[in-house]
Amino acid sequence: MIENYSYFQNEAHKISHLLQTHEEVLILSHPNPDGDSMGASLALFLILNKLGHKVKVVVPNIYPSFLGWLPAIQNIIIYDKHERIVKKLIQQNSLIFCIDFNNLKRLNHLSNLFTENNHTYVLIDHHPDPDEYFDIKFHNIQVSSTSELVYELLVMMGLEDKIDVDVAMNLYVGIMTDTGSFSYSCNHPRTYEITSRLIAKGIDAQKIHNLIYDTFSEHRMRLLGHVLLNCMEVMPEYKTVYMWLSLEDQKKFHFQIGDAEGFVNYGLSIQGIRLAAFFTEKPELVRVSFRSKGNFSVNDLARKYFDGGGHLNAAGANSYKPLTETLRYFETIIKENELVLCQED
Repeated sequence: MIENYSYFQNEAHKISHLLQTHEEVLILSHPNPDGDSMGASLALFLILNKLGHKVKVVVPNIYPSFLGWLPAIQNIIIYDKHERIVKKLIQQNSLIFCIDFNNLKRLNHLSNLFTENNHTYVLIDHHPDPDEYFDIKFHNIQVSSTSELVYELLVMMGLEDKIDVDVAMNLYVGIMTDTGSFSYSCNHPRTYEITSRLIAKGIDAQKIHNLIYDTFSEHRMRLLGHVLLNCMEVMPEYKTVYMWLSLEDQKKFHFQIGDAEGFVNYGLSIQGIRLAAFFTEKPELVRVSFRSKGNFSVNDLARKYFDGGGHLNAAGANSYKPLTETLRYFETIIKENELVLCQED
């Protein structure tokens, strides 16, 4: 059972009441959608549709191709491609579910559309330190994923019987991908209780794993080899590895959204490494992904130096310096944090 059950039950009751008074619902997720944000959003979409609501799901930009098979994904509206439609939806919908992010600023350009205070915001998320403006917070940093929280919410709302195979597949993908195929953030028995119940709904867990992890292109595999051989710097004295991906290399290896998914984790597989970082050059910025082991907080690192954030051992941020300058800046930061990085847990 989820900790602080009475609190979450009370929040679930508030959400149920809101849904009784709102026919139209807008579901929002964060930029660079991942398996958890997409799985949680689509599962909620399917359930609310069953309940008779008019539901729309909006993401800021395109999702990775390996998620393109998810049930109901054809209902996703991408802001980058349909700005006018999304702007109208935000104006029309007063009830907004914010899925897998804790601050509207994380929506980048999309956040500029939320200038009026005539919305009710429901947060379903597992990232630390959510902003105060959310009206309802179904929020817990101890769970594996936002998809796990959506499952808990559905149970508390008495809707577990509404979870069919399609809903279960979306939730399972969210939990599986946000735990790295159950290799981190999954030390709570409840996570496995929930996944077993999802499998009992009739999903094929092995097939889902193959669809997520075994459908990459040849270009992606060659890109990975290139990055590991030519674009990886090991700083053993600081227990740190960082890698980078330039725009030039993206063009050379026919880069597609999602091709670099999981690259950052390869650094942590090196013996003695506690911190791994991956820098992806974009036309207007550099996207940074952090991973760590033990008690070294990449959430703190991302917040302090890059105005980013995330979890203790997984975080993200943006740098608005050029790629080469960003890498030099990162090396300087690591040297400043040498004592923290090198101390044992």
